[in-house]
Amino acid sequence: MLRARDAMDRAYAQPLDVPALARIAHVSEAHFSRTFRATFGETPHRYLQRRRVERAMCLLRETERSVTDICMEVGFSSLGTFSRTFRDIVGQSPREYRKRAAAVREVPSCFAMAWLRPAEARPASSSSG
Repeated sequence: MLRARDAMDRAYAQPLDVPALARIAHVSEAHFSRTFRATFGETPHRYLQRRRVERAMCLLRETERSVTDICMEVGFSSLGTFSRTFRDIVGQSPREYRKRAAAVREVPSCFAMAWLRPAEARPASSSSG
């Protein structure tokens, strides 16, 4: 499982599918999908999407490249799929994220990192009331 996950981390922008990843892990496709989810808490497809979005977040913060260019560079073939996936993971569109990232450049990095973390990774806030 670690070999397959490492392959996804290295080649996140390449077209990777379950059969190829299962071959890397030396297991059947069904066993790979089940075991990957049990081991890492998400499906291989979702893990790969999240890796791609994390890289896109960095490029959106650090470059002025277009959202379409970034979408293609990180391995998505459709801007619509990229934007929808980005919103599902981060909680806002790529353009909104870029604007928000620009607004926090003057904030200490520890606060900025917490604020710009994907929505899935943020701790749940508790409200009293």
